[in-house]
Amino acid sequence: MTLPPFTNQAFTDFSNPANVQAMLAAQAAVRARFGREYPLLIAGEQATTDAKLQSVNPSRPAQIVGVHQLATPAMAQQAIERAHANFPAWSRTPVEDRVKAAVRVASIIRDRKLEFDAWLVYEAGKTWNEAEADVSEAIDFCEYYARQMMHWANPGPLVQMPGEHGRLVYLPLGAGVIVPPWNFPLAILAGMSVAALVAGNTVVIKPSSDTPTVGAKFAEVLLEAGFPAESFSFLPGSGAAIGDLLVTHPLTRFVSFTGSKDVGLRINKLAARPQKGQRWIKRVVAEMGGKDAIVVDSEADVDAAVTGVVQAAFGYQGQKCSACSRAIVDQSVHDEFLAKLVAAAAKLTVGPSDDPAHNLGPVINGRARQTILDYIETGRSEGQLALGGAAAPGEGYFIQPTIFSGIEAHHRLFQEEIFGPVLAVAKARDFTHAMELANDSEYGLTGALYSRNPEKIQYARDHFFVGNLYINRKCTGAMVGAHPFGGFNMSGTDSKAGGPDYLLQFLQGKSIAEKL
Repeated sequence: MTLPPFTNQAFTDFSNPANVQAMLAAQAAVRARFGREYPLLIAGEQATTDAKLQSVNPSRPAQIVGVHQLATPAMAQQAIERAHANFPAWSRTPVEDRVKAAVRVASIIRDRKLEFDAWLVYEAGKTWNEAEADVSEAIDFCEYYARQMMHWANPGPLVQMPGEHGRLVYLPLGAGVIVPPWNFPLAILAGMSVAALVAGNTVVIKPSSDTPTVGAKFAEVLLEAGFPAESFSFLPGSGAAIGDLLVTHPLTRFVSFTGSKDVGLRINKLAARPQKGQRWIKRVVAEMGGKDAIVVDSEADVDAAVTGVVQAAFGYQGQKCSACSRAIVDQSVHDEFLAKLVAAAAKLTVGPSDDPAHNLGPVINGRARQTILDYIETGRSEGQLALGGAAAPGEGYFIQPTIFSGIEAHHRLFQEEIFGPVLAVAKARDFTHAMELANDSEYGLTGALYSRNPEKIQYARDHFFVGNLYINRKCTGAMVGAHPFGGFNMSGTDSKAGGPDYLLQFLQGKSIAEKL
């Protein structure tokens, strides 16, 4: 089987009036389906429960986007057991058939691109461009991992010993648990799920409680694309009720998780403890938090740095693990940079994400808004408020883009992940001090340096300790195939999603030597 070379999915151009009208029509079609109830799926069998989960539009919380089931512990146990029982048949399915299904997932999502954009706008609070990037990345993951699976199905030859024939084959692991985040509810869900499935594993998908409708729509796509109903389960439910059970079950072979540091560490701890009847060391793939810094050097293009920081700090309301939450600026350009930064961020508008006139939509829910507002109050005592500092008007969970200057390394705003539109600006004495500040974090996900000095750029390449480093560009917007994504330290297991090694986390190597 031969596939054409991988290329990234092109973004829809919303400056084109025809595309604007098409997106408005897609939003209207999605609104007409608000409030529908979705069953959970256990290896193809639909089920409902007495306890329900309502997902809402964070721009207008009174609007119910979808009604979902809250799985019981017994259902979670059944889902893992069915995944384990169905693994042998799916793992023996020819690689070409699994790859064709992955490519069909990409094709179906591509054909329904604006529809999925609209679901993300309404359930995840994404602006049009942010939703478009999410859906495009989902397509990219499916296409890229399909091609990577073809590679691992036919790895390069080994050194051949005299009188022997040796080869290395890669086998799927078994039944796994997929725990995607709410902030990229299609892209990361699709990437994690399709990677595991195309490698020959069976999975139990536990979607985020904030974005289960996007997950339900993706489950429909998996079935339409030809992934057998028995190869996966779709299991909404509270982490307290089913999360630990899914992780600790002795038949669970791996857990693929994207989310907060605290939850990721808990999963690692639980998975590391063997259970009665367990025959393997569970594999955990964890992408967790970030406290990402952009360093602005004395020799930087200040205007370019301002643009990059604004985009990275306030895109999707700062709700990306890769978002810039620390701007570390050389004292010689600090005042100029801060003035231009505040002026640029002050032009951003906040409001319902289905209106393309707004740059920022809502944060995901009321709890998140209160947490962010609490951090803003902390910032008032730690630094100087330069912009924003309050909730924005409207019925949704809106917060003004907020900037604090005068933040120092020991401050909470410098060290703790906020996951909202709050930027801490710190002043550095010189480049060496700026790099020390950038590395003064328990996280190590993304980072960026703006500088025209080649020696400083090389120093950052060698010493800026992050999994994804960007030079003279923003620290968000990793592209599949071009920027393998994953971080160091408390940012996770450095999974390098969208990179050539990612599928190895769902495979195990078997060396076979035959005497001739």
